[in-house]
Amino acid sequence: MILRVMFMAKKGEPAPDFELPSNTDASVRLSSFRNKKNVVLCFYPKNHMWGCPSKKVFEQAKSVIDNYNRIKELGAEVLGISVDTVESHKKFAEEYNIPYMLLSDVDKKVCKEYAGLNMYGLAKRTTFIIDKQGVAMEIFTNIEPKAHGDEIVAALNSIAKIS
Repeated sequence: MILRVMFMAKKGEPAPDFELPSNTDASVRLSSFRNKKNVVLCFYPKNHMWGCPSKKVFEQAKSVIDNYNRIKELGAEVLGISVDTVESHKKFAEEYNIPYMLLSDVDKKVCKEYAGLNMYGLAKRTTFIIDKQGVAMEIFTNIEPKAHGDEIVAALNSIAKIS
């Protein structure tokens, strides 16, 4: 049986706009970055979970944090998105010194539209690289958490060569 992953947001097409609250108490609209910055949308299941999925969340966050300055130098903004509340994001960002904004999608609308939901109703681990024109240029689904920051940098370098 072949399992196909279907996203509303598709590579090479305009990324659907959304607005979500963040851990900084600001409301963030994707289209506000258009013509200004590339955007890295990192969808992940949940801030604090028990067992293996939790370890992957921390490993992925660390990989992105370790590459955050390089990502910023390439003209991109990182946004982490999960179904957690703003309060949970505030604690998580403080506890792990996360320098990028974490967006709260408690209604799961944006997570469904972009990454899809797993069998527990949580966002699937998926990253979208959106260029300055608002087009989804890369979609990562089979994420190796420890190497993901490097993957993001490589994708942003590819976009820079095209632009």
